[in-house]
Amino acid sequence: MIQKHITEQTAIFFSVLKWVFLSSFIGVIIGAVVTFFLKILQYSDQSRALVPFHYYYLLPFALLLTVWLVKTFAPTAEGHGTEKVIDAVHKEHGKINLAVIPIKLLATVITIFSGGSAGKEGPAAQIGAGVASGLSTLLKFSKHDRKKLVICGISAGFASVFGTPIAGAIFGVEVLIIGVIMYDVLLPSFIAGFAAFTTAQLLGIDYTYFDLHFYQDVTLDLPLIAKVVLGGLFFGFISDILVTSLNRSHQFIKKIPIHPYYKAFGGGIILVVLALLFGEEYLGLSLNGIADILNPNPQYAQNLPWYAFLLKTLFTSLTLGVGGSGGIITPIFYIGASSGHAFGAFIDPQHVALFGALGFVSVLAGATNTPIAATIMAVELFGLEMAHYAALSAVISFLISGHRSVFPSQILAMRKSEMLEVKVGEEIDKTEVNLENKEINKVNSIRDRLQEKRKSLYEKHHRSKEK
Repeated sequence: MIQKHITEQTAIFFSVLKWVFLSSFIGVIIGAVVTFFLKILQYSDQSRALVPFHYYYLLPFALLLTVWLVKTFAPTAEGHGTEKVIDAVHKEHGKINLAVIPIKLLATVITIFSGGSAGKEGPAAQIGAGVASGLSTLLKFSKHDRKKLVICGISAGFASVFGTPIAGAIFGVEVLIIGVIMYDVLLPSFIAGFAAFTTAQLLGIDYTYFDLHFYQDVTLDLPLIAKVVLGGLFFGFISDILVTSLNRSHQFIKKIPIHPYYKAFGGGIILVVLALLFGEEYLGLSLNGIADILNPNPQYAQNLPWYAFLLKTLFTSLTLGVGGSGGIITPIFYIGASSGHAFGAFIDPQHVALFGALGFVSVLAGATNTPIAATIMAVELFGLEMAHYAALSAVISFLISGHRSVFPSQILAMRKSEMLEVKVGEEIDKTEVNLENKEINKVNSIRDRLQEKRKSLYEKHHRSKEK
């Protein structure tokens, strides 16, 4: 018995030692590569001033070039990055074409530089996963080990982009399967995230954190808690609108019977017209807009229209739908923050920044089905005082958004209501959701009673009219 115990502990020790070394190594490499990517993005953003006209006039040509690059050199680099990585983990044991790394980097820089509404985190996750996959192939790892290392790459990519190592690590393991945390990859993901984050900091990446000072203690505030619950419901519906808009626009654009190059060029022209009508606020990363919304001084976002989140949804759906390259998480942050600002301005003007921050993480939780990562991100970005409010709002949003996601390749492993009949174990976009038979009977019974009541009232009214 003692020998068995010693054997078990020895095996675990060497396994932990192996993954501490591997995840640290891969985290440092990914941190350096993502830093290179972020530095290029930063330089391209500063270079916009050199363009002798509105930079977004380049959008039709930039989107056309992006589509050509992806189709010609790396078709798997199409879309917003994270989705392709999830698909590769589930179907290819994490095997990713190395050509994705330079093509995704270049295509994303071109898209964002010209004003395409996309994010930087999806490409970072795809770059990180590509590096991990390439290293696994070079070292002839097994399929199982390659898959684990690629998940570490996802976590490292997110951690080094946003400066949230814990949330990045959790996101990498939570986003793959809805309702399941992959505990066997948790330690390597944490280590890879911290290593990538630390490397990026050492190489000169500065991260933005928000000191909101909502409450300096965690006293029980029942009226505010009630408003946060309402906010969670609202953010769940916003998540649903976002996912539906992205999916429907993608399907609609895909069905248009013209060459993809014409779609990209035409989509760019439409985006230019929209920018001329509504302003540059909704182009590119929109990071300045997020910072203004989350500033405790309400003057910074006083001119923000209530429908800003709808416009950002439109700009993002069109950019990605016609072939633009980039992530979806950064636009989600803006959509969440701006919808939270609109909700807060309506229901509680004293806490507009609070609801902006809650929207920031809650729409992320609802649209990507990652409530735990979203809650931890709230703590890392906004402070410990946000934890209880963020957890409440994020989980409600996650449930209300339903069985759908901006990542159609996510595997569904749970149902969000006992009243629903859901087949688990499939990709979420292929999952059928129906009311359970007993619930259908209840609904039919209520409907029949309402119809009988309406008929009775009608007959009563008719008889009184005859008299």
